[in-house]
Parts: sequence; structure tokens; C-alpha cells
Amino acid sequence: MKLVLVSDEFYPVHSVVLDWLEEHGHQVILFGALKSGQTEKSWVTPTIQAAHAIQTGECKEGIFFCWTGTGISIVANKVPGIRAALCTDAETARGARIWNHANVLALSNRLLSQDVAKEILSAWFEGFDMQKGIAGVEELKTFESAR
Repeated sequence: MKLVLVSDEFYPVHSVVLDWLEEHGHQVILFGALKSGQTEKSWVTPTIQAAHAIQTGECKEGIFFCWTGTGISIVANKVPGIRAALCTDAETARGARIWNHANVLALSNRLLSQDVAKEILSAWFEGFDMQKGIAGVEELKTFESAR
């Protein structure tokens, strides 16, 4: 799967996540500090750029990082078609996929350990029944298109 990976700052856990994704056969497109190698002046701009890569179909999903994970999830969710979920554990990530069909995994640079990152990624990418949660997702799409 082709994915975006974005953060406004670099943290060592990003390398663990990138390695895990590549080991599991994903193609990763980098944005923000992960692409430039420098701390970004704004967390908003690279988040919008990464979300647009999903919105336009360049990438299927994304993993977005910031200090708490909250800011990037707020920004990402402003882009139509993006369903970003801030997840701090594997069960939250699993539920976000099953019930919300989330297409952006939002993570905290501050909280995320290497082991928890791997647990969350495993849960996020395990298969799920697309029929579960579909009614809510369709209702959300109707709401978005009416705005």
C-alpha cells in the first residue's frame, strides 16, 4: 500500500515506524521534517500537504505525527475525505479502522514508544470487515458533501 508519513519534527520512533512499514511491503512517501530533515516552521502546512496526497488518491492512507497528535488530527480532519484517528494503543487503532474506517493514523511524538508503535501498526494494518461501521461512514460522507 502507498502511504504518507509526516511529522513537523524528527523523533527516533519515526525510523522504527518507517522500517516496520517497509518490512511489511508498504511504499512510503515522506512529508514535513521526515522529508526535509529539518524541523518545520509549521505543523499545519506539511499536514495539509500529506492529507491532500490521500485526498487526491496519490496515497491510500497516512500516518501523521506531532507532539501530542491532536493538532495534526484536527488539521487532517479538515480535509474532505480524511478520517484521522488519534490512537495511543492498539485497541483504539483497531476500533478506528473497524468502526470509523479511519484512513489516517495520528500519533503522538511525545508518548509513542517503539514497542507500542509496532503494536499499533499491527492492529491498524490487520484486515477488518468493511461492512462494520459502514452506516456511520456513509452518514459522515453525506454530511461532508452537504457542507
